[in-house]
Amino acid sequence: MLNTGNQENSEIPTPCLFSVLTRIHMKYPTDFINKIICGDCLEVMKDMPDKCVDLVLTDPPYGKMWTRGKNAIGLLKEQNENDKTIWDIKPTKEYFDEIFRVSKNQIIFGGNYFTDYLYPSNCWIVWDKLGNLKLGEQIPFADCELAWTSFTKVVKKFVCRSAGFIKDTKDIRQHPTQKPTELMKWIIGKYANESDLILDCFMGSGSTLVAAKQLGRKFIGIEINPEYCKIAEDRLRQEMLV
Repeated sequence: MLNTGNQENSEIPTPCLFSVLTRIHMKYPTDFINKIICGDCLEVMKDMPDKCVDLVLTDPPYGKMWTRGKNAIGLLKEQNENDKTIWDIKPTKEYFDEIFRVSKNQIIFGGNYFTDYLYPSNCWIVWDKLGNLKLGEQIPFADCELAWTSFTKVVKKFVCRSAGFIKDTKDIRQHPTQKPTELMKWIIGKYANESDLILDCFMGSGSTLVAAKQLGRKFIGIEINPEYCKIAEDRLRQEMLV
């Protein structure tokens, strides 16, 4: 049975993959909650009511992947060279306006790239990617990544090592900028209530949705690339078998 947010039915249903071509026929909340929607998130969010989502937790494209191609190594370099979908296009202010309109709170990775669109915040999340590793200056990877938040709490740090072949996550990497499920699960557990509805409007391979599913939270995922939608759908189906 489809979960529309009623307390009587807490079971999270099998996610459905909607085509952007059917977006105009979708009705909120029935056709959105616990679903993956394939399409441009700007157009999808326009069909959503004001403040209908408790938390947007997302990782927008920064527009950086294609400018650092020669600095990448191994699998990442191969992905950069072979990925012809041009997914890494930095969103415009209009996208952020819609994010703020449809949601009560926001956590946005790469907020340091979007300071023109985000107001000052004293609550940032630091993803420490090295932890106790002493790799020195020879590696091309960042020591950490930042997420901007709308909360009035203090800065917090989460350690999940991710430096080349050294990884703490159990996830199989299927997207060039995939965030660990462990990281997203920590964020949801710390910044979202059990009854909250979480939206990832730049879903990628679906780590936010998998984390929400593991914690029993309601979710909405939007992704423009059908291949990544299918990957996220498969990951969620696998969670239902665990």
